[in-house]
Amino acid sequence: QVQLVESGGGLAQPGGSLRLSCVASGSMFSINVMGWYRQAPGKQRELVATIASGGSANYSDSVSGRFTISRDNAKNTVYLLMNNLKPEDTAVYYCNAHIVRLTTWRTYIYWGQGTQVTVSS
Repeated sequence: QVQLVESGGGLAQPGGSLRLSCVASGSMFSINVMGWYRQAPGKQRELVATIASGGSANYSDSVSGRFTISRDNAKNTVYLLMNNLKPEDTAVYYCNAHIVRLTTWRTYIYWGQGTQVTVSS
């Protein structure tokens, strides 16, 4: 069994910052790409940022220059530092990971349960 558990969401003022964390646990051989997605009310889930196991990162245009994704491979953890937050960043943020299972040696895609981020004055 593999689980992704997010933390760090909450309420922030416009221009403020929040840091999200996501820890993967369970029967894993390795974790390839990790990422963050978000879903605002009435909208489809969208990519925020991804990071490969070697550290190469990609960002959506809407967050580039404001958000920073990073990971600690030793802790099976991915982070999302969100600076200069805007009201349009309000959404449920989901962690995502491509994990090679020990039992099958196959890659599966896992999702966290989501954490609410609200940006409002």
